[in-house]
Amino acid sequence: MALSAKGYEVTIMGRSESALAKAIEDGVARNSHSVDVTDEAALSAAIAESGPYHILINNAGAAESAPFSATGLDLIRRMMAVNVESAFTASRAALPGMMKQGSGRIVNIASIAGLKGYAYVSAYCAAKHAVIGLTRALSAELIKTRITVNAICPGYTDTDLIANAASTIAEKTGLSTEKAIDHFASTNPSGRLITPEEVANATLWLCSDGASAVTGQAITVAGGDL
Repeated sequence: MALSAKGYEVTIMGRSESALAKAIEDGVARNSHSVDVTDEAALSAAIAESGPYHILINNAGAAESAPFSATGLDLIRRMMAVNVESAFTASRAALPGMMKQGSGRIVNIASIAGLKGYAYVSAYCAAKHAVIGLTRALSAELIKTRITVNAICPGYTDTDLIANAASTIAEKTGLSTEKAIDHFASTNPSGRLITPEEVANATLWLCSDGASAVTGQAITVAGGDL
């Protein structure tokens, strides 16, 4: 919504056609593509069809929790596919158009878990650390161009991901969903959940002319964490 409100023509992609349709109806975006972002061929084709892009926001993400002893390669691979490989594929697909235009912005939505470790989410932390590494490596490769690559690292944020995690905790422990959400909020130094609007505002700044010299950064939006 933040980009659309500034006059950008926004295209969104995701698996849920109903969610995409609602986003169009609500004015969040002008165009949409139904695609599984873990499908390399499908995602590359969707970007090629709808591009070229001036801005790419890699916002796909998923988090699953398990003790390390119960974390198998299947879980690691799921976390890498959604959180890392989707950003890698989308960036590869969008970059030729940006190079031809002579400028561009890539913003990867990572997590505070890409900068520190958390118990019971080793696979998720590994994936988000990989997103930061990808951000810094690609930025270094593009440093002589006018294409910037940065990451946003939110703390616990008021999104469906946190709501679903709270529901899972409630089911497993008997704790109420509200108490589980309060626990996540208390983990942020500010004592509250970060709002999606706060993450969007940081992203909007990175896409602006004022951030043209900012690249290779992992910017925390975490209520004082780190």
